[in-house]
Amino acid sequence: MTPPTFPSSLPVVIIGAGPVGLAAAAHLVERGLTPLVLEAGPAVGHSIRQWAHVRMFSTWEFGIDTASRRVLEVTGWQAPAGCGYPTGGDLVTRYLEPLAATPALQPHIRTNARVIGVARQDLGRLNTGSQRDSTPFLIQIDHDGAVEEVLAAAVIDCSGTWTTPSPAGSHGLPAVGEAQHADRIAYGIPDVLGAARADYAGRTTLVVGAGHSAMNAVLDLVTLAQAEPETKILWAFRRPLAGVNFGGGAKDALTQRGALGRRAEALIDGQRVTALAPFRLDRITTGADSRLSIAGRLDGTPTTVIADRVVVATGFRPDFRFLSEVRLGLDPAVEATPILAPMIDPNLHSCGTVRPHGEAELRHPEPGFWIAGMKSYGRAPTFLLATGYEQVRSIAAHLAGDHAAARRVDLVLPETGVCSTNRPAQPTAVATPVPVAACCG
Repeated sequence: MTPPTFPSSLPVVIIGAGPVGLAAAAHLVERGLTPLVLEAGPAVGHSIRQWAHVRMFSTWEFGIDTASRRVLEVTGWQAPAGCGYPTGGDLVTRYLEPLAATPALQPHIRTNARVIGVARQDLGRLNTGSQRDSTPFLIQIDHDGAVEEVLAAAVIDCSGTWTTPSPAGSHGLPAVGEAQHADRIAYGIPDVLGAARADYAGRTTLVVGAGHSAMNAVLDLVTLAQAEPETKILWAFRRPLAGVNFGGGAKDALTQRGALGRRAEALIDGQRVTALAPFRLDRITTGADSRLSIAGRLDGTPTTVIADRVVVATGFRPDFRFLSEVRLGLDPAVEATPILAPMIDPNLHSCGTVRPHGEAELRHPEPGFWIAGMKSYGRAPTFLLATGYEQVRSIAAHLAGDHAAARRVDLVLPETGVCSTNRPAQPTAVATPVPVAACCG
């Protein structure tokens, strides 16, 4: 696919000034193209600032984009030691803020600029024909309550998924009463050892979820319980414990990710938390004592548990509302592109990584439009920053007309230690799915 040609005055709009969005800008600048980064928050890395207290399980080696590093080094910036493990706050203060302040990127970044609509200029989603491919994009922006419009040659959506967490309800919808009790429900990894300590110390918390976010939240609560013995932790899984994947352990090339899984599993084995599995959460109400009464089904049996707080760590999902006039090609389950979806679908395999991929795998039916970064994975939970950096490197190369570079793979990802699949091999007489070779490569 050849990118459409527009006047050189039109920028490539990048939605989101997180690590992947700024990396996209750095690669475009190196290619002689003009980016315009639109960030909804008041500063770059706005979503990451919400989990500034969380330490990442990938080192600085995998957290810094190559083009961004080159842009920074021109200013005399010194990279953190590659073997160190940054927190979200470290990533912002030691990398994203200096990167956004460089002369190469600073003029191209706008904050407090929330994108509320993307379309082709004068063309709705229904309009077709050759004029669509040669028509610039029109982007509507809410800036301090006023709506502005800008034109763009292409659009790269790096807005992420942080602002749209998945709900507690086991059917994908919010549990009955979930919205009404939002003041006692946290999503992701609350700062229970810092800013939110008073909300959790000496209280009972139900953590819902089985992934790395849930593991981090549980481990922090257990640490809190060591200082505040009245603190109790309930951990609800939607599947039987035997089916929970705690990771690759010592076989994981990202050692902190492997260690996280081992520590979390040991908490259950040592009965330091109360495991509820499989637990399907249906309803949240307020009991007579003003505590939360959480009704669900434990292994199919109606069960009610009492807690003071709920932490929902059931993943995140993409927000496509502002893309209603863009022609998207999405897998119906994963909500990634149809080419990428089978590589990352957790129903098909348990891999923590996926082979590197670029603009070809991320294409949508709308020419000149890509979703990159965490949002490109739809509802799949396995994204790594380094994967997003490779995505935008390839997209920038494609936009510059360097198709060989766009197709080239410039990234080797760490092994997870776990890589199995539930997809059947060649058809056989066996009625149940048969594991096949590792699918991550």
